Amino acid sequence: MLKIAMAQMEVVPGHPDVNTATILRFIEEARAKGADVVIFPEMAVPGYFLGDTWEQSAFLRDCESYGRDIIAASKDITVMFGNVAVDWHKKNNDGRVRKYNAFFIARDGELVQPDNMPYPYTIKTLMPNYREFDDTRHFFSLQKLARELGTTPSKLLSPVTLKIRGQRYRAGCLLCEDGWSDDYEFAPFELLEKEHLDFYVNISASPYTLGKNDKRNRVFGRQAREAGVPLFYVNCIGLQNNGKTVYTFDGSSTAYNEKGDVVRTLPEYEEALTVLPLAEMKDMAAEPESEEKDIAHIYRALHYGIRRFLENIHMKKIVIGISGGIDSAVAAALYAKVVGPENLLLVNMPSVFNSATTKGLSQQLANNLGCQYMIIPIQESVDHTIKQLEETPMVNLGTGSETHLKVSSFVAENIQARDRSARVLAGAAAAFGGGFTCNANKAETTVGYSTLYGDQSGFLAALADLWKYQVYALAHYMNDAVYGREVVPQGIIDIVPSAELSSAQNVDEGKGDPIKYPYHDYLFRSFVERWQKATPEDVLEWYKAGTVEKNLGCEEGLVKKYFPTAADFISDLERWWNLFTGMAIAKRIQAPPILAVSRRAYGFDHREAQNGAYYTRRYRELKAELLAE
Repeated sequence: MLKIAMAQMEVVPGHPDVNTATILRFIEEARAKGADVVIFPEMAVPGYFLGDTWEQSAFLRDCESYGRDIIAASKDITVMFGNVAVDWHKKNNDGRVRKYNAFFIARDGELVQPDNMPYPYTIKTLMPNYREFDDTRHFFSLQKLARELGTTPSKLLSPVTLKIRGQRYRAGCLLCEDGWSDDYEFAPFELLEKEHLDFYVNISASPYTLGKNDKRNRVFGRQAREAGVPLFYVNCIGLQNNGKTVYTFDGSSTAYNEKGDVVRTLPEYEEALTVLPLAEMKDMAAEPESEEKDIAHIYRALHYGIRRFLENIHMKKIVIGISGGIDSAVAAALYAKVVGPENLLLVNMPSVFNSATTKGLSQQLANNLGCQYMIIPIQESVDHTIKQLEETPMVNLGTGSETHLKVSSFVAENIQARDRSARVLAGAAAAFGGGFTCNANKAETTVGYSTLYGDQSGFLAALADLWKYQVYALAHYMNDAVYGREVVPQGIIDIVPSAELSSAQNVDEGKGDPIKYPYHDYLFRSFVERWQKATPEDVLEWYKAGTVEKNLGCEEGLVKKYFPTAADFISDLERWWNLFTGMAIAKRIQAPPILAVSRRAYGFDHREAQNGAYYTRRYRELKAELLAE
């Protein structure tokens, strides 16, 4: 009876030596458990998100060398693994050496060649070139190779015949995107389906995105059911990035039987190896569908991502500026679980505009966490800065005339934010021996509701892919499920969100941020996360039809509540669109790396240019029509 092991390993990007050691360890474990086949993830040797490290020939040679170590370790066991394959005699379209994203199979120290492939490995067919993926920048696809050879992908894409203990098995080998062909003109799975296979294997390097696993179970379950054979999906765990955006890889490797049932799922964010007897899978009971709420998955992604990010940069201590607001409170509760309260310093930095309410809530939060805490008032420093700016003469060296700067109330707000981050938190972090965080949420990041070199500063923006409503949900989840007690004070959850930078943001009077989160969270989300992104034209069409809330997914009645007239609605829409496509882009470019959890995170995932706001002709027509009514 054929026994197949799925090896869910942590892949460390750019470190083939570390990854190969993990692979060799898992091969021994699989062999000890009686496995005939052991499957590793896509790009298990080099990692996946490597930027332009792929252009280093020395690195490519190293990956090949470590690949040979894995092949040599395949005595009496079939090893399936992902690695970069290099044809040193050919070139990519960019003139650099030819590279393939490849699926290798080794047995008894030799590679097993796919039936019709010109190389002793399977080449990835479908190259994702959207969101965070940039495969065509570095890799040559099977489709391109087929054109080069004067044939078709269907002629090259072929099963691999395995000879194990006197039996022959035919395996359909796919690499990640090859199983997600709905939007491509070519479907590798369907071509292989004609080959009378014994099982499929999909090796993946698939970043976590909220809701992706449910969709994958539907898609891959259907594929296994229609083909009538089992499918093994093996994903990695770990943390990889493309500079501006940091992605967690959750694993969740899954075995589907020939009925399309999920019969084995490996845990999120844990290395694991499981062995399944191929012939018994059809009789295995289907695993129950998870009833966990989305926020539980988000918490695990954030906790794991923060922990591995800190480990990668060798940072053990954290400083967080806390205001008595929800974002900094949730950040504090998160980091306390990762580094421990003894390694967490919370700093409250009140000015004359901070109420006794928020100062008290900050103290309560620190008490609940049992962490390090300090209060550093900033008013004296802010007043000193304003005084220096206003009283220091500004000399025109051409004419000799002198003038003085005037600090407006708006500029004074920014001075407060910069004083807190650039002076206090940066200094405290250096003295404490750690780094300080950026606590921005996704709504603020969308419209640049932050201060450059102020509250936008930090080493990581762990919450910047969460909308405000998700930050609140995370507060409740951590209180209820993670800590089992009230850590984030209910008062912080209940208080109106406010930056408290002026008397116009007095929380005791119910005054807060200009962003109306119950509505704007969803409006901003439509700008970013809809696959067909919304623009002001779309939003005005919805307004005219009376379907704004339906299309945005927010609570009914909010439009009339916040915007009594069409002029009010349009003024608000244009205010935020101008910021979203204007100054906010410059701020996002300078923002810290963002930990991704959504289907579209800022950074390398959501690529943007500084072109300024634009309104379509149809938008201008709709605007004139609505204002004339």
